[in-house]
Amino acid sequence: MYFLSEVTKTYKGKRGLVNAVDGINLEIKQGEMISIQGPTGGGKSTLLQLLGALDKPTSGSVVFEDQAMQGMSDRDLADFRSKKIGFVFQSFNLIPTLTALENVEMALVPLGIEREERARRVLEALDSVGLGDRAAHLPSELSGGQQQRVAIARAIVKEPSVLLADEPTGNLDEATRDEIVSLLVKLWKDKGITLIVVTHDSQIAKKAQRHLNIKDGKLTEKSAA
Repeated sequence: MYFLSEVTKTYKGKRGLVNAVDGINLEIKQGEMISIQGPTGGGKSTLLQLLGALDKPTSGSVVFEDQAMQGMSDRDLADFRSKKIGFVFQSFNLIPTLTALENVEMALVPLGIEREERARRVLEALDSVGLGDRAAHLPSELSGGQQQRVAIARAIVKEPSVLLADEPTGNLDEATRDEIVSLLVKLWKDKGITLIVVTHDSQIAKKAQRHLNIKDGKLTEKSAA
């Protein structure tokens, strides 16, 4: 699925150039669940952005299903993201004036799917995260855990190949965290998607098949317990 070869991402910092990602080589196979951990500023989110085609490497190659991302136009990258990648963020990123149903439906609009098919898929996605009865609720009428479930439904409604989650439980209490983790693992198993989770939480990381650590832009892999 993914092949990363000598991938570097360089930014200009106050003290000169910073290699947020520094010479990473990585293969990710279809259907794997992978955790990425490391200190703040170590490169976790930068790596996730490269995997999600939100950014291009400064050097090296990021290949997804035999297609080199760094050679794609911005339009092609946007099309790739809309079809292949589902994103879940710590801050939910829901539109406050839209209902749960409308927030989820937003992910399907760029795909040109007919209205009836969109409605079916949206309700199915909300049902899959246990919120079929909350479709008409605004984000302000939902708990933090429910808002994250809506965000997960929005990520999976387009039936992506990859689900990228960046600190998906960072704003949740421990009990709600456990519910969201269980939901993500269930969706990973049921749908056969590739799930890549950036997290500081070892309780989440230990659910993964593979455990990656990134520090100062350098990637290492820890043996599964």
